Amino acid sequence: MGERIEVLERFLKVPQRTRMFNFITISWNPVIGCLHNCKYCWAKRLAETRLSSLSKYKEGFKPKLIEKELSRKFSSNEFVFVSSMGDLFGDWVPKEWILRVLNVIRSNKQTYFLLLTKNPKRYLEFLDEIPENCILGATIETNRDTSKISKAPVPKLRVDAMRKISEQTNHILMVSIEPVMDFDLEEFVEEIKSINPYFVVIGKNSMDVRLPEPSAEKLVKFKSLLDDFTKVILKKGI
Repeated sequence: MGERIEVLERFLKVPQRTRMFNFITISWNPVIGCLHNCKYCWAKRLAETRLSSLSKYKEGFKPKLIEKELSRKFSSNEFVFVSSMGDLFGDWVPKEWILRVLNVIRSNKQTYFLLLTKNPKRYLEFLDEIPENCILGATIETNRDTSKISKAPVPKLRVDAMRKISEQTNHILMVSIEPVMDFDLEEFVEEIKSINPYFVVIGKNSMDVRLPEPSAEKLVKFKSLLDDFTKVILKKGI
């Protein structure tokens, strides 16, 4: 674990590289598409507009395995965001697809990979298959109900799943709070703490969709409380 943390820290300290996460050097999309249908999803809008002329997006944001991506090779100075244009661990993704992606990751042991999902309970099916060079991440935008904004599992279920994962694995965990939505301060802090993430990323809504958002003062207090037990990375605009 110590060596993995040392390498991860080098990535976390770099300047902002992308509008997604400052520590990510490249995105890799062997599986694309998502059925969570989040109202704020920039990836779906991108797939249906600017990228719609590409063959892999001819069917919009329909989940798909991109075979040619499974032959990719990566270097030791890359931190790879896996399936940034989808959710690899959505319930609709065939187990075979996930295992094939994990096999590629396993064959690139020198590289770090970020897995990020709104369905972290599915990690539990693959804990024995997920290589140690993966960071297991979950997007948890709030502790309040999100059923009117997204078809993804509600935040409470995501927190419960990540808590179980933290008890069953030595993988490094992270939480993405983006887009951050209004929350119950003390309750949300305790839920994040129960996951024991190595780091947390907080980002604002970047889409032209109205969401319930916390005040600037509340965000300052939130970060202060998170700082007591984890590393906090604020994205531009926070």
